Amino acid sequence: MIVRVWRAIAAPGNAPAYREHLEQVVLPQLRTLPGFIGITLMQRERDDRIELVVSSRWESMVAVRAFAGSNPERAVVEPAARSVLLGFDHAVSHYEVSLEAGAA
Repeated sequence: MIVRVWRAIAAPGNAPAYREHLEQVVLPQLRTLPGFIGITLMQRERDDRIELVVSSRWESMVAVRAFAGSNPERAVVEPAARSVLLGFDHAVSHYEVSLEAGAA
C-alpha cells in the first residue's frame, strides 16, 4: 500500500470549507478510481492558522499515477480548494506501508 501525504495552511474560518470540498467533491471522484483505498484529513492549530494534512491510501504507485498523472509527486489541488487555502505544498510525498497494526 502507498500513502500519499500533502500539507496545506488555511485560515481558521476556511478550514471547514476545505473539509467540505474534500468530502463533497474530491472524495466521490476518488472513490471511482481503481486502487483508491481511503483518505484521512488531519488538522492542528498553529498560531492563527490551521495546518491541514491529507493522507490518501492507494494499492500501488500505478493507482497513484492514474490519479495524479505522469508526475505523481505534483500536488493535485483544484481551484475551489486553492480559493480557501492560504498556502499549500506543490509537491507530495509517497510512503510504502511496511507495517500497519491495530489495537491488540
